[in-house]
Amino acid sequence: MNVDIIISGRWLIPVEPEDRILEKHAIVINEGRILDILPTVDANNQYHPKKQHDMNSHVLIPGLINTHTHAAMSLFKGLADDMPLMDWLNNHIWPAETKFVNQQFIADGTRLAVAEMIRGGITCFNDMYFFPDVTAEVAASVGMRVCVGLIVIDFPTAWANDSQEYFDKGQQVHDQFRHHPLIETAFAPHAPYSVSDHPLEKIAVLAEELDIPIHMHVHETGFEVQKSQEEYGMSPLKRLEKLGLLSQRLLAVHMTQLQDSDIELLHKYNVNVLHCPESNLKLAAGFCPANTLLKHGINVALGTDGSASNNNLDMLGEMRSASFMSKGLEKDPTVLPAMEVLKMATINAARALDMAEIVGSLSIGKSADVVAVNLDSIESMPVYDPISQLIYACDRSQVSDVWVAGKQILTHRVLTTMEENQLRHIAGNWQARITSG
Repeated sequence: MNVDIIISGRWLIPVEPEDRILEKHAIVINEGRILDILPTVDANNQYHPKKQHDMNSHVLIPGLINTHTHAAMSLFKGLADDMPLMDWLNNHIWPAETKFVNQQFIADGTRLAVAEMIRGGITCFNDMYFFPDVTAEVAASVGMRVCVGLIVIDFPTAWANDSQEYFDKGQQVHDQFRHHPLIETAFAPHAPYSVSDHPLEKIAVLAEELDIPIHMHVHETGFEVQKSQEEYGMSPLKRLEKLGLLSQRLLAVHMTQLQDSDIELLHKYNVNVLHCPESNLKLAAGFCPANTLLKHGINVALGTDGSASNNNLDMLGEMRSASFMSKGLEKDPTVLPAMEVLKMATINAARALDMAEIVGSLSIGKSADVVAVNLDSIESMPVYDPISQLIYACDRSQVSDVWVAGKQILTHRVLTTMEENQLRHIAGNWQARITSG
């Protein structure tokens, strides 16, 4: 049978079912989807590909999904470090955004972020930032999958002046991309402390009508929870419950300040939690009890946050940090093992974004979003367990090749749909402009 592509690997980790590691297997791809997964020798006998990729020292995994980003903020990477969240936001980031954010900033910053993510094995990201139409266009132009946030916030920004304009523009973005194969949308109210009751109630209704998620920072800091208690007489989560936002549509980011009653609410409403361990550590925001949430049947996925507060978009690093953080917090080396955090960066993330029928695992019928990681390096040898090596020994420089819907967008560490020297030039120009004020 004639097919488009065969990718054969030394190991293959399909994620579903989670207890399988396939050796010397191949992925058969046709028309952008996985047609078959079978031993390499059988694939070579049964199929005739237009392109053959023999990855004899690599592990093949599903494309990683970064569930929380502010992609264009890559241009603010390192601008304001080592300070508390509200000081960082109020006195540094928001003033910089007021001064510099426009469509060109979003386009250039997103290009830089997308290039970094592809080189780290990320094939899909869930973004929350201004000019989501520009973010979507950039991602689509390079062949990357994205869910763009229809931002809502109480104060004027470069994107919109008031609540109604945020909703009008968000609806336009949703309509513009609703049939695009690589682009999804989600409502993105910034946080409970920055969005008032009426817009939140409206989002709860519209999200049901449009059948899209709600992506929001929630319980990120103790200050946020305290302020909500003082202003509303209840926690942010209880307020969101009152306003009708707690459901399986909600993607609650950070969640570092949780009581037992909060965890009960998350379980009751099937809320998804987006865990950003390195950003939370850097900002000293607190610790998301990821293992406890998983034990309560709550879906937990991983994100990096933006480069201005991390300062990278490295999902391999986030997986390792998430595992180590939970082990240390619970004083138990068995919690969040390697396979569990890989699920958090793949199938759990796909479920959160309501994309599990398309991506999140190497399964027949799903989109061919595939990443090859080279384990034939001094740093990751010998290989007794490829999942263990992937999470605990590898770094993103070992990601060699990436496909999205069967299209190769990284070949031997070289971007195929972006020009790296141009990206360096763009970054340098913005550095000079922002530094000069």
